[in-house]
Amino acid sequence: MYQKILAPLDGSELAESTLEHLRNFVLVFHIPEVVILRVVEPLPAQTIGTLARVTSSILTNMENENKNAAQRYIQNVAKQLETDGINATPVVLEGNPAEEILKYAKNNNIDLIIMSTHGRSGIKRWLMGSVANRILEHSSIPVMTIVPKGIRS
Repeated sequence: MYQKILAPLDGSELAESTLEHLRNFVLVFHIPEVVILRVVEPLPAQTIGTLARVTSSILTNMENENKNAAQRYIQNVAKQLETDGINATPVVLEGNPAEEILKYAKNNNIDLIIMSTHGRSGIKRWLMGSVANRILEHSSIPVMTIVPKGIRS
């Protein structure tokens, strides 16, 4: 039934709460491939404008460090899954998280998306809306959402 699962993570403990469920699901149903995806958001325009006045090398270094940190993080998660016998492919993309997740799922034969209902939060989430909600509203493939422990009592 499912051959390839996409598990988007944002680096937060809330998003990582899906990993336990993902492990169980993959091992019980013998899913051959899992893609662990991290989307790096571009720096806000205001930050870019401020840094561009100072020096472009600082901006380039910040962007590169964000990408490198995301790559290290996602590779570490994939290695942890591989120790459980799960074939995990780490992928890092840049852009709007919801848009990139949906595009990746559509273009890479993903059968199921497993993601947390909560990740990074705060005013940004209030202003931008939940990534999980956008995925649920626009995905043409099934989405399994996991509510992290302690979110609802």
